[in-house]
Amino acid sequence: MSRFLCFDVGGTALKYGILDENFRFLYKNQIPTEAKKIGGAGILKKLIEITGEMRKSNKPDGIGVSTAGVVDEKTGIIVHSAPIIPNYIGVNIKGEMESKFGLPVAVENDVNCAGIAEYFHGAAVGTQSVLCLTVGTGIGGAYIENGKLLRGFSHCGCEIGYMQLPGGEFQDLASASAMLREAEKRMGKAENSLTGQEVFALAKSGNSDCLAAIDSMCHILGMGIANLCGVLNPEAVVLGGGIMAEWDFLCPKIRRSMDRYLIPRVAQSTKLLPAKNGNDAGMIGAMVLIKNLASQDF
Repeated sequence: MSRFLCFDVGGTALKYGILDENFRFLYKNQIPTEAKKIGGAGILKKLIEITGEMRKSNKPDGIGVSTAGVVDEKTGIIVHSAPIIPNYIGVNIKGEMESKFGLPVAVENDVNCAGIAEYFHGAAVGTQSVLCLTVGTGIGGAYIENGKLLRGFSHCGCEIGYMQLPGGEFQDLASASAMLREAEKRMGKAENSLTGQEVFALAKSGNSDCLAAIDSMCHILGMGIANLCGVLNPEAVVLGGGIMAEWDFLCPKIRRSMDRYLIPRVAQSTKLLPAKNGNDAGMIGAMVLIKNLASQDF
């Protein structure tokens, strides 16, 4: 049975593991990315070092890399990156690693990988089309229909966090970070003084400021999702990110806002589901990509 070495490169943590073709982890680990300290070249060096070590005992058939940033999936080059990873633009992960190890390498944006993971091995299994959102510091999106990932002409398809809504960008208004800022502002607290867990605990105990902050986030999140559904008309919308641990609390609020802005035909036919793969989503999606690289399915 084939096995694959898969990475998930984030600004804080670099996760990696060995998966077989049935989505089973045979090994899993993570280390600090140190992105600000080492930049794009340092991250590539870490990927090469880890691959060298892992090949000694695991002999993978291919390498999949899920990463922050916008990726040209054909070349594996990072074509856009936020400041969280300095000097990442232009780094050729695919070319360098294929040349070094003689193995096929697939590289893709982390949110696209998360969407692929949910479509093939998560909440959206069996659906025709899915819009996957990750809600955290910002908001990322991926859209898959009939097994095909929407990448867009310049590899920026579904960069939904930059979508403009009344008041600003979608991710500045409806992310977990936005919720925290709103709660702190309402309570007269300093920036970065509250955690998500604290906001939800206070809201459940009846704190009106925290409830208002959560309601605001859910209302704008539902509005943004409704706009996207009006264009894409997915069978399912899957929401991931750390705050979705509070799914039972959030889902009715988001659903109510979605339905307010959707035409009845779309509202009645669109499922709203929590992501299932958690922190493993990037690696699982990267495995699907490298497994299917030869067939050009993506």
